[in-house]
Amino acid sequence: MVFFGEYQINFSGSGRLLLPKKVRELLKGNTFILTKGFGNCLSGYDKDDWEKRAVDLLNPSLLQPIDIENRRSIFSSLVYLEIDEQGRFVVPKNLLEYGQLKDKVVIIGVGDHFEVWNTEKWNQYNKK
Repeated sequence: MVFFGEYQINFSGSGRLLLPKKVRELLKGNTFILTKGFGNCLSGYDKDDWEKRAVDLLNPSLLQPIDIENRRSIFSSLVYLEIDEQGRFVVPKNLLEYGQLKDKVVIIGVGDHFEVWNTEKWNQYNKK
């Protein structure tokens, strides 16, 4: 499973987005993981793949401040989301705020996961 591509998506309701078909096809089932990513984007993972990765995230030492900070950020914001029959899902308010997501977003493939970006922030990132 390799997530790829760039997709411009409009909100279809309050916090509701359509997950592109090419991304949905890579997910096993209709449930996926969404959490805070780095750079104010959101990161999405296949549920089964995420549950395997979570074990590795629990291995770093609790004595290392950066490790516990990363755990707090990732696990406290993590949600299991269901995709409806039309391929839509609702982004929770706390993640909408974190990602500064409003009318339009860009969903990009990043290989092992996908990301949801504020369109302006994605454009700024690409100009770097």
